[in-house]
Amino acid sequence: MTDVQTKTRARPAAVILTPTSQARIAELMRQAPEGAIGVKLSTPKRGCSGLAYSVDYVSEETTFDEKIETPGGVLYIDGASVLYLIGSTMDWVEDDFTAGFVFNNPNAKGSCGCGESFTV
Repeated sequence: MTDVQTKTRARPAAVILTPTSQARIAELMRQAPEGAIGVKLSTPKRGCSGLAYSVDYVSEETTFDEKIETPGGVLYIDGASVLYLIGSTMDWVEDDFTAGFVFNNPNAKGSCGCGESFTV
């Protein structure tokens, strides 16, 4: 009888975070309400194309959520949204008029004219 050993390898994160998005998560966590353990990315159904990106504070872990540790805090990805986001890059962009998270999502097949929602 031979011993069979199983090796596990770390899987890559579902979403790649740029340094500016990590810095923004750290800033959000410094300002977080009491009880917040991180921020959560989800893709609720809304907008003219079907799905939108939403980032909110989260106060408890959910079993199927993806968890990405950053130096300034934890980003959770809603378990039901992971398949729509695999391979995406999450960035934080600021200019003179707007500031917000921007997503480069290879799974998006189209988006609305205003950029608020996307289809897969």
